[in-house]
Amino acid sequence: MADLSLFTTEQIAALLAALPDPAFIFTRSGKYAALFGGTDARYYHDGSSLVGKRIGDVLNSEKTTWFLAQIAVALAKRGLHVVEYRLDRKDVKGLEGDGPDDTIWFEGRAQALDYQVDGEDAVLWVASNITTSKKLEALLRMQSETDALTGLANRRKLMQALNDSHGLHARYRTPASVLIFDIDNFKDINDRYGHLSGDKAIQVTADVCRRELRTTDFPARLGGDEFVILMPHTTWEQAMPIAERLRQRIADQLRELGTLGHGATISGGLDQMLPGDTSSEDVLKRADDALYRAKHGGRNRIVHHGA
Repeated sequence: MADLSLFTTEQIAALLAALPDPAFIFTRSGKYAALFGGTDARYYHDGSSLVGKRIGDVLNSEKTTWFLAQIAVALAKRGLHVVEYRLDRKDVKGLEGDGPDDTIWFEGRAQALDYQVDGEDAVLWVASNITTSKKLEALLRMQSETDALTGLANRRKLMQALNDSHGLHARYRTPASVLIFDIDNFKDINDRYGHLSGDKAIQVTADVCRRELRTTDFPARLGGDEFVILMPHTTWEQAMPIAERLRQRIADQLRELGTLGHGATISGGLDQMLPGDTSSEDVLKRADDALYRAKHGGRNRIVHHGA
């Protein structure tokens, strides 16, 4: 603990004012009783106009309720209370042009004071801007879940989605169908026209998936030239026309590439989740079996597992 007798009152005030992060004194009722610091202009606007106002004067009712609840928690626990929260323009009222332009993330560190302020219990609330680290976290998460070549979900993200869908099916019998397909004779494409043409064929296929599928559908690249489409709330009978349209559109687009000779086609296997499935792997296995039959049946077709 610092010996404050070494500093004059003016020096202590100057030290508090120099804090890079803003330190608020909030009363239990949500009054901005005081503000210290916040001098780092890269991250903070001048908040001096907040002093004397109440949180409800500044923020919408939802955010106000949240802040008052966190203040109450900090007062009750007496120890340090740490929370993360976001603020954007829609959260702010009454400040007109002073609201944040983009979403800003903060880490709030609240500590109950041992004395009252303006006749109320109060907390010291230090707000640290963590937007940069949150953006980096979101970027790393996206990269870990996204296939670099196509921009579709990768295997890891696909399995999460399949497991979630299986959970819904097991609990509520919510239907879901799975299509697994690949590009016919893809090895020949790579061997004859080169790997760049193979990559282009994969990218075109992904683009067609994005364009032709419904917003609720979940396309992913499983690996190589193999793709999986999860179709939530969809029986296999409802999914078959979607799969057939996708097969035709992909063939059309690959033909238009002009670098694959006569173009290329896809073959796919389709099935839906069943009551006896113990995991999402079961429906994947059945769809993969149907894909095998589509290949051996002449390619350029979609086969339902039960057909």
